[in-house]
Amino acid sequence: MLDKGYLEVEIDSALDLVKEINYLKKEKNAVLLAHYYQNPDIQDIADYIGDSLGLAQQAEKTQADIILFAGVHFMAETAKILNPTKKVLIPDLKAGCSLADSCPPDKFAAFKASYPNHIVLTYINCTADIKALSDVIVTSTNAVQIVESFPKDQPIIFAPDKNLGAYINKKTGRNMVLWDGACMVHEIFSLEKLLKLKLQNPLAKIIAHPECEAPLLEHADFIGSTTALLNYTKKAENGNEFIVVTETGILHQMQKASPTKTFIPAPPNNNCACNDCPYMKLNTLEKIYVALKYEKPELLMNEDLIKKAKLPIAKMLDLSAKFGL
Repeated sequence: MLDKGYLEVEIDSALDLVKEINYLKKEKNAVLLAHYYQNPDIQDIADYIGDSLGLAQQAEKTQADIILFAGVHFMAETAKILNPTKKVLIPDLKAGCSLADSCPPDKFAAFKASYPNHIVLTYINCTADIKALSDVIVTSTNAVQIVESFPKDQPIIFAPDKNLGAYINKKTGRNMVLWDGACMVHEIFSLEKLLKLKLQNPLAKIIAHPECEAPLLEHADFIGSTTALLNYTKKAENGNEFIVVTETGILHQMQKASPTKTFIPAPPNNNCACNDCPYMKLNTLEKIYVALKYEKPELLMNEDLIKKAKLPIAKMLDLSAKFGL
């Protein structure tokens, strides 16, 4: 039964999960794609780790028969849209996304209808139903370039992330109409605590994801996608300390790439671990093993929805290749 969002199976505690997962991947010609926000043990066993753009690009070109997606639901949907004949597995069907949930398809369709002369650019962090209502999908890596590829006088709706949209408007001088959605993780950071942390670590560079609210971004030394943040810390020659204002999963890759540097997670506005995405952290090695062994939960999608949602994703991938991203 998948009532809990995953197949509940008793696992022998003596089982070497990493060894078994690697064996099943080889036996079944399966690829494990993982987002940077996954737990470190999942990142370490993944065949590819990346942000939304990189994961979409990997999903498009994979030769595997089975795609196991360690991320959240909309990411697995994207993999299925790009590979409708392949089997796509997700460790936990309930690994959703607060940003995607903030944009219900019926309400967005009505919103879109009220701006009839606008094209729709949609952040990849949305459901397949929203993608099907879009003209082009974007990620935080390519959003600015894609927006700037349209004429200045082209009216644009941007959804679902208002913070990313506002950042793009500021960068490009546009006046895109923004859907009022946001990511719970990137809205939880405390500006007051961030500034106190900076005072305690005056040499640290503040690096932030553009999904954060504008007041935090104003204090950032560098703003970029998850991959851009990682690359910035790798290449930075004038600093060895970084305050990282995004989900904490990326710190694992930063520390692996730059073991002599210091990475400090930005504090949330309360004492919980709210800068960890609770949905991303639903995935575990145990669930990955079970999903591969029993090939469940499988992500299934309507064929017509796949066709409609693929068009704007394909446009994004074409534009990204054109821009060399």
